[in-house]
Amino acid sequence: MYTDPIADFLTRVRNAIAAGHRVVEIPASNLKKEMTKILFDQGYILSYQFNDNKVQGSIKIALKYDRDTKESVIRKIQRISTPGLRKYVGSTEMPRVLNGLGIAIVSTSKGVMTNKKARLEKVGGEVLCYVY
Repeated sequence: MYTDPIADFLTRVRNAIAAGHRVVEIPASNLKKEMTKILFDQGYILSYQFNDNKVQGSIKIALKYDRDTKESVIRKIQRISTPGLRKYVGSTEMPRVLNGLGIAIVSTSKGVMTNKKARLEKVGGEVLCYVY
């Protein structure tokens, strides 16, 4: 049993990229499903599939690579708020990742969203991770 499922999600994606895998399978949860949808909408992954055949279910993510250089689209994926040290921000101090080129995934009272959408909706929350 792992104590931080979000860190496990990010580590599995990071390890799959380092190993050059095309597909990674991750145990599912509602928060991980929302994070996967955000990564797909922002163009960081190719596709995803939710399998709810087991008790917990799983998420299959097809990773996206550049055609010419064969490098992953995700350069870095970093956990920010941890169970030992939570990182909360208001709508006015929402972080800008790589001067606006990357995204921060934020868990707000209106659901999981990117930092840009949270700033537009004027809500703050817990900064889960940075992706660029």
